[in-house]
Amino acid sequence: MSNETAKHFLWRVEGRVGHVTLNRPERKNPLTFESYAELRDLFRALTTDNDVRTVVIDGAGGNFCSGGDVHEIIGPLTKMNKPGLLNFTRMTGDLVRAMRACPQPIVAAVDGICAGAGAIIALASDFRIATPAARTAFLFVRVGLAGCDMGACTLLPRLIGQGRAAELLYTGRSFTAEEGERWGFYNSIVQTGALLPEAMRLAGEIASGPTFAHAMTKQMLHREWNMGIDEALDAEAKAQAVCMQTADFHRAYEAFAAKRKPVFEGN
Repeated sequence: MSNETAKHFLWRVEGRVGHVTLNRPERKNPLTFESYAELRDLFRALTTDNDVRTVVIDGAGGNFCSGGDVHEIIGPLTKMNKPGLLNFTRMTGDLVRAMRACPQPIVAAVDGICAGAGAIIALASDFRIATPAARTAFLFVRVGLAGCDMGACTLLPRLIGQGRAAELLYTGRSFTAEEGERWGFYNSIVQTGALLPEAMRLAGEIASGPTFAHAMTKQMLHREWNMGIDEALDAEAKAQAVCMQTADFHRAYEAFAAKRKPVFEGN
């Protein structure tokens, strides 16, 4: 995937970091049927890509993503039958599933509008960095739909709490970057000019770490949501034992013994 060209967004690889830019700035980067599917396929392909170690997602033109395109998605959906609608909603859910299943940690760099499916893409990422101009909304209710879209009712409460998630999903109101950082939705806030450099810096820092171990951490963060403490402790014991067999673990020990910084190679 690292050498392929995307058709419905920008994709490039800088060192070990893959970079997705949603690129329809004249309309605040809305998604189409085709861009949903291509994003899903990208994250599926990254599962077996050993060259890309982290991914950054941002939007062009001062906005992240305004959600599904009103004319290219919302309009056609009103004319579909139930099987067609179910195929669509399952496809959008598959994008979230692919983002959570790919081993690379994902950093969302959010500026301006981040709404609907755009907010879900940020939510499904592993890290979220925002500018003071970011306005985020899970606004499904404002188009007559339920808040339970693309995993929102399971992902959002786990990130910011049930009560706050209920407020956002019932009202569809937008929240500021400051609110998001206070609740734990955003990891940090930076000025607009520093957004992409900071996202790339964080992604680069993670990419320089023990790749196999990072993938294991991501997998366990996802799997342990549905575990009790005893099951989680057993699962983590097995996962860590696997990581202790990696060459990176031995490199770290040898570097510590030699009083130098370890150089991880991802195996």
